[in-house]
Amino acid sequence: MNFEYNTTRNELILAEYGRNVQNMVKYIIELEDLEERNKYAQAVIDLMGFLNPHLRDVADFKHKLWDHLHIISGYKIDVDSPYPKPTPEAALVKPQHIGYPQQKITYKHYGKTVEMMIEKAKAVDEPERRAAMVQGIANFMKMAYVTWNKDSVADETILKNLRELSGGLLQLDENVNLNKVEFKPPVVTRPSNNNRGRNNGKGRQNNNNNNRPQRNNNAKQRH
Repeated sequence: MNFEYNTTRNELILAEYGRNVQNMVKYIIELEDLEERNKYAQAVIDLMGFLNPHLRDVADFKHKLWDHLHIISGYKIDVDSPYPKPTPEAALVKPQHIGYPQQKITYKHYGKTVEMMIEKAKAVDEPERRAAMVQGIANFMKMAYVTWNKDSVADETILKNLRELSGGLLQLDENVNLNKVEFKPPVVTRPSNNNRGRNNGKGRQNNNNNNRPQRNNNAKQRH
């Protein structure tokens, strides 16, 4: 008996579509009639979209499916595609490197956004608006601290960090009360099995009582 293993088969070009789609594309390449190739190619495109429904959320997902069809065929399939046919040279072009931000964050649990908000608040001259912004930033800092450290934090710590990040330009009163934030671990509720089978037992008991013959307590009829 001969067994066929994946290691002995041809390599999958696009594994997300599976080997059956690749075999169907190979069959279409060998067809001589162009009309018949177009008909089968459209059927394979519909199947590819069904196998990967997440592509429907991608812009021009039909265009992507047709490009994948040409790639699976090794750019050998000859069909009337509604989109320009891709070329092997285009697949070899590497995208430009985006690069990573090289910005230093003083407190990682606050993030870079808090530092940006502090710089915005420092540029505000209106006292009332500036005070409202500082209050909002402090509340956000407390929420971020609790979220990442999984623990409660005193308001004094938040106010101290706010002064450090702003270079002493943004301050709040020591007696200010920030929004109350507490970390609560998720509670996993499990169904209780204590009542399992109780109703069934009662039902069986009632049925047994109903099936028992009734006694005749009439003493006269005994004799």
